[in-house]
Amino acid sequence: MAIQLKSARVERWPVAGSFVISRGAKEHVDVVVAQIEGEGEVGRGEGTPVYYLGEDATGCRDEILRVAPFIEDMGAAEARAAVQEMMAAGAARNALDCALWDLEAKQRGMRLWQLAGCDGAPTARVTAFTISLGTPGAMAEQAATAAADGYRLLKVKLTGEGDRLRIAGVRKGAPDARLIVDANESWGDVDILSEAEALADMGVEMIEQPVPVGADALLDPIYAPIPFIADESCQTATDVARIGAFYDGVNIKLDKAGGLTEAMRLADAADAAGLSIMVGCMLCTSLAIAPAFVLAQRARWVDLDGPALLERDREGGFEFREGRIGPPVD
Repeated sequence: MAIQLKSARVERWPVAGSFVISRGAKEHVDVVVAQIEGEGEVGRGEGTPVYYLGEDATGCRDEILRVAPFIEDMGAAEARAAVQEMMAAGAARNALDCALWDLEAKQRGMRLWQLAGCDGAPTARVTAFTISLGTPGAMAEQAATAAADGYRLLKVKLTGEGDRLRIAGVRKGAPDARLIVDANESWGDVDILSEAEALADMGVEMIEQPVPVGADALLDPIYAPIPFIADESCQTATDVARIGAFYDGVNIKLDKAGGLTEAMRLADAADAAGLSIMVGCMLCTSLAIAPAFVLAQRARWVDLDGPALLERDREGGFEFREGRIGPPVD
């Protein structure tokens, strides 16, 4: 029953082109990968540091190495429960938690979805494809390329300035696509209702994190024609009670929540509060998507394009076809 940490390492994966949001551009992503061994099986998990929380891959690796000696006499399930108390939410706990889920499933001869208590095997879902920040013309070109590749749901990054022109550009490039937007906390000083109404008229169906964390009450008096979804403002299940009055849904990311264990709790809390569920991801490989894909079966919006934004993915990764993400073929 005892487990041990086989390895904790940092890996660098190049981005296809450049990924640009309001906080800056990325040409690669550093992830932390944990491997846990027990009973002849190896479980793996991947986490992407949450940059706006000040995380970095080396620090996440070191945190896994710090905790590993305390769980080595435990079984996988016991260790998974222990790390919820020993580690803060974030990418390090995500990598370790997901590795323990993977290990326990293999030890018990089960699929991850079975261990997680799902009713059936996960099936392909429509996923958003991210249109990163640029000029309206550049974003129109990105949208046209994504539409030509079969993506039917586009997630458009915004910055609080010239956003209507950006949406007009994306709409020109992909006139038939469904659109959702991510303001990345940039609407703190704009007329939120006016912007929401204008974007709704342009066919946008959802706005993610319009205001800065801590300024969520700015949304209190606003009755927008499309839903607001909390991202940075909702990390774990305990945040739901605080933000539920201001948002219509939550974007659940395993790196924010600190693993599949807490992400499932967050989904349950969102359901209980009547909030819609979106399941998203950071830039990552398919190793990180595997547990998120299980949770995505419960989601209204799925945004699991992390591997599709990389120059290359892991072997045997998820398939992106006709705008849908599907499980890898065994």
